[in-house]
Amino acid sequence: MAIHFENIKEFIGSRVSWDSRDDIFTPEAAAAIRAKVEERTVVVFPQIDLSDEEQLRITDLMGGKVRLTARNNVQSNDQDVYQVTLDEKINPQPEYVLGTFFWHMDGITVDMPPPFATLLSCRIAPDKGGETEFASTYAAYEGLPEEEKQAIEGLKAVHSVRASLSPIADAIPEKHRDKVLGIGLVKEHPIVWTHESGRKSMVIGTTADHIVGMEIPAGRAMLIRLQEWAAQPAFSLRHKWSKGDFVIWDNTGAMHRAIPYDKSTGRMMHRTSIAGSEKVAA
Repeated sequence: MAIHFENIKEFIGSRVSWDSRDDIFTPEAAAAIRAKVEERTVVVFPQIDLSDEEQLRITDLMGGKVRLTARNNVQSNDQDVYQVTLDEKINPQPEYVLGTFFWHMDGITVDMPPPFATLLSCRIAPDKGGETEFASTYAAYEGLPEEEKQAIEGLKAVHSVRASLSPIADAIPEKHRDKVLGIGLVKEHPIVWTHESGRKSMVIGTTADHIVGMEIPAGRAMLIRLQEWAAQPAFSLRHKWSKGDFVIWDNTGAMHRAIPYDKSTGRMMHRTSIAGSEKVAA
């Protein structure tokens, strides 16, 4: 195996290089990549130009795929590869993609363990906008002052799709607004996730509507402060896409969001997800 990792920032991000492209598609490489995702949160493969079949092979080697998104899109490719686009010929309900302009974690409002990781390939990169930002909630938690760690320990937040789409609710056509806002489940999750490894991360983002047992204004203010803390430059990374880039991130320990872009740019990403094995636990 001849793949190499180079840290991008102190607390987040690693860039991959390889001697031979075939080195990526082995069980040994998959284990090393998974370990690096757990360690560094975000792993970037510059301009590797994966096919859907190759992306699915890596997904399976790293832990097995899970289909996360309901099949609203008119897919022309493998049904386990979700096309992230504002092209209404493919995505007749772009609200789900518009909602990704805000910090979030995948799979927090469904009745299964959140996906361990998300894998994204760039097929069309916009000239302006469309970058993806990542914020490590592992590093953000570890960086909190001890008194703030104690303040959030044991607290639970209520998560919903309605909360995550509230910033764009007025942009959803009225005829199907209630249906869109009502998808998914309303779930309670501890803010501090103690993983089986013993490490702790935070479960935050726009799905988090309020904190159980706390007055709404105070709870929402706390959730926003935690988002802002996690998104500071020390714990976050912005990736500007080039065609063929491939990025994997630890969905159980990171928020992410897309920088807004115009739908006329044709931005197209192909997404797969690695099944999670841990439910969110205090």
